[in-house]
Amino acid sequence: MRKTLPYLYLFITVLFLSCGGKEKKKKEGFTYEKIQSDTKQSNNNVKTLASEKVDLKNKGIGPISELKLPENIDQNLAKNGEAIFKKMCTACHRPDKKFIGPAPKGILKTRTPEWIMNMILNPEEMLRKDPLAKELLAEFNYAPMIKQDISESDARAILEYYRTLD
Repeated sequence: MRKTLPYLYLFITVLFLSCGGKEKKKKEGFTYEKIQSDTKQSNNNVKTLASEKVDLKNKGIGPISELKLPENIDQNLAKNGEAIFKKMCTACHRPDKKFIGPAPKGILKTRTPEWIMNMILNPEEMLRKDPLAKELLAEFNYAPMIKQDISESDARAILEYYRTLD
């Protein structure tokens, strides 16, 4: 009996310790779904994503300070812009859906032509200094837009192509 008493105390102690109020944490498996805890908040206090914000006053930072678009789309320029877009931009952008970077479809409803051109021509400085570009960088998992050394005329052609996506 004396030999079993210490074992009984040990058994009771282990039993009490194992019945503690610990909650089991649910293990989360791998998922491809993007978690947006920093861009959306719960309890109906939703923060607008940078890609959905409308800012038609910000012209960005770069060489383009004023740009007037003609009323009609120049189809030849747009076709050239589409070819440049497919060659230089499709690694990160899809015309009509979010990918590594935002989709250009409908961008002229949310951004000024100057901002778009400056983002194409001057992405490093835009990402450092422009508040909206910084928010987009955070929204898209800090994948920066890489400077492609696109000429101003090619950037204008890409912008004309974007106009056809609206």
